[in-house]
Amino acid sequence: MNRELRDAWAAQSIPGYPETRRIFDEWLAQFIIPGEARFSPSYAGTVPVLHVDTPASLGSTRTIVHFHSGGYLMGSSNGYRSFGAHLSSHARAHVVLPDYRLAPENPFPAAIQDGLELYEQLLRDGLSPSSIVLSGDSAGGGLVCVLVQWIRDQGLPVPAGVVSICPVADYTHSGRSRQENDGKDPLVLRELLLAMGSDYFGDRDPSAPGLSPVFGNWSGLPPMRFYAGSIEVLRDDAKMCAEAAISAGVDATYTEGEEMAHIWPLFADRLPEARQTLAEIGEFVGSVCSVDTHEHAVG
Repeated sequence: MNRELRDAWAAQSIPGYPETRRIFDEWLAQFIIPGEARFSPSYAGTVPVLHVDTPASLGSTRTIVHFHSGGYLMGSSNGYRSFGAHLSSHARAHVVLPDYRLAPENPFPAAIQDGLELYEQLLRDGLSPSSIVLSGDSAGGGLVCVLVQWIRDQGLPVPAGVVSICPVADYTHSGRSRQENDGKDPLVLRELLLAMGSDYFGDRDPSAPGLSPVFGNWSGLPPMRFYAGSIEVLRDDAKMCAEAAISAGVDATYTEGEEMAHIWPLFADRLPEARQTLAEIGEFVGSVCSVDTHEHAVG
């Protein structure tokens, strides 16, 4: 991963997000976009989205809604085109990349509200919840954990499954990895998480489930898969979420990437471990979504 990007983030004054957003977008631009991928911008209600398809997803009824990383403060669907295409190919699914509203201009709960609006629109469009998987990495990984709890609390049918990659899920910083791995993770610093969290939710109670889903109600949720790298600061966020879900009777598993840093699946264009993780996610998506007539093989 890119230490220069991490150091640039850490050096920014708060708020300094126009500059850090530019740096993050430039960093994301390094990832190679598969030539066979096709992209189509649209809206789900008022939420801008980018639709992603690959030859492997043609004819599939599976839809993955993936929420990007960036601490709720930066990131875009445009920067996630490479990841979205690799995810589409490995999962043999149509992928939707939302451009949810970002803080500090749009602090909590704007991003979660956008996720809920998007999901409701998909249902109005006729998609079966049994064909939808919610997915996200880093802030997006925490977002989907909150979102699926909100969906259940609204009385809506829950999606077929949830994939949470390296989630930001505990703003109380109670996990041991927040200290043990600080300085080992080449992308995320504990100090940076503290600063970004402050701009996301201000003076709200950081233990509130809407901010730290690890403390939420996990009962009645669909199958869930959690991933984190062994050397990353956020490792224990994912572990604690999986443990909370399992304790609530949810079909949940936690997978740890040995010597992997934060959001390593993003590096699918160059990292075998990233492609292996996406293959595992693809198997999970196929196991929880309604059976379709898809016949394509992943290239």
